[in-house]
Amino acid sequence: MASLVRHVTIDCADPYALAMFWAEVVGGTLGEGDVPGDEEIEVNSAGVPLLFIRVPEGKSVKNRIHLDVTPENGTRDEEVERLLALGAKPFEDHRRPDGGGWVTLTDIEGNEFCVVRSAAERLATA
Repeated sequence: MASLVRHVTIDCADPYALAMFWAEVVGGTLGEGDVPGDEEIEVNSAGVPLLFIRVPEGKSVKNRIHLDVTPENGTRDEEVERLLALGAKPFEDHRRPDGGGWVTLTDIEGNEFCVVRSAAERLATA
């Protein structure tokens, strides 16, 4: 017997705004009936659903868990540029001269996440 991940849950100040940001990141849609002001908003996509829950306290330390995203189409660097245009902020750049590595960004509430190379990029350097 094993457990399945039902959601990845993210505490936040504004579930709707953060869910809208992440829906754009993952090409997802909001849960049926989810509207601004709801205490919980779900984002459904090809991956595991993301659940955003309103909490009263703000983020105060580094995330203990974070998401790694990889572009479906295009390159890691193109995806970084797309996400910055959506409102993400640069945090740490771990790209290496050989093309490996990742870029750490923060979402619109300051949660860290990483952008890694696409499958095609990984195959090209294997």
